[in-house]
Amino acid sequence: MKYIIIGLGNFGASLSEKLTKMGNEVIGVDMNMSKVEAIKDKITHAVNLDSTDITAVSSLPLKDTDVVIVGIGEDKGANIMSTALMKQLNVKRLISRAVSPLQEMVLEAMGVDEIIHPEEETAERWAKKLNLHGVVDSFEVNRDYSIIETEVPAEFDGRTLEDIGLKRKYDIIVLTTIKITREKNEIGTDRDVSTVQGVASAKTILHKFDIMVLYGHNKNLKRLLKDQER
Repeated sequence: MKYIIIGLGNFGASLSEKLTKMGNEVIGVDMNMSKVEAIKDKITHAVNLDSTDITAVSSLPLKDTDVVIVGIGEDKGANIMSTALMKQLNVKRLISRAVSPLQEMVLEAMGVDEIIHPEEETAERWAKKLNLHGVVDSFEVNRDYSIIETEVPAEFDGRTLEDIGLKRKYDIIVLTTIKITREKNEIGTDRDVSTVQGVASAKTILHKFDIMVLYGHNKNLKRLLKDQER
C-alpha cells in the first residue's frame, strides 16, 4: 500500500514510521524542515512543502496513492485547507484529523467520512487498521489475538451466524453486530450512526453494510479477510 501523510507532528510521524515498518510505502509531508529532517531516514520519503498550496501538493503522486491522511493538529486552518485540496484533487481515500467537535463538523460538511481523533486513538491502532484490508477498526488483545470490526460482506446478507459457520470454518467468534444508519448532525450534514445490537447468538441474522465484531487469532482473522476479497 502507498500512503501520503500530511503533518509530521507526534501523531503523523509515529503513524508514518509504523506503516513503513509494516512494509508500506510512506511519503511524509510537512512545511517544517526540521520535522522532515528528523524522519527522512525512518520512512520511504519525506518532503518539505506547504500542503495548503495547490501547486506544491500537485507535485505529489496523488493518483498512485491508496490513502492520504491529513494529520495536522495544531493549525486547524491548515488542516481544513489541506483536506479541502485533497478533496478537490479527488484522492482515492481521504482520512483527516480533528481536534475539536467544531472542526469535526466542518470536515463532515466537506464530505470527509473518516476522521481521526488522536487524543482517543493511537497511531499504532490506526496503523493496524489501515494495514488490514476490510477492517473498520481493531483492538489488540495480546500479540496473537485481536478484536476487529469488519463490514458484513454481500454473501452473508440475510443469513444467520449458525448458517455461515465462522467458528466452524475459521475458529472465529462473532461477539456482536453493529447496525449503521444515517442521520443529520447539528448543521444538517449526513453522518453514520452506529447502534450495537447486543450479544450475538447462532440465530443472529446478518445484513449487508452492517458491522461484525470478531474475536480470534490474528492468522485466522487475516485468513477470513483474505477469503472475503476473492
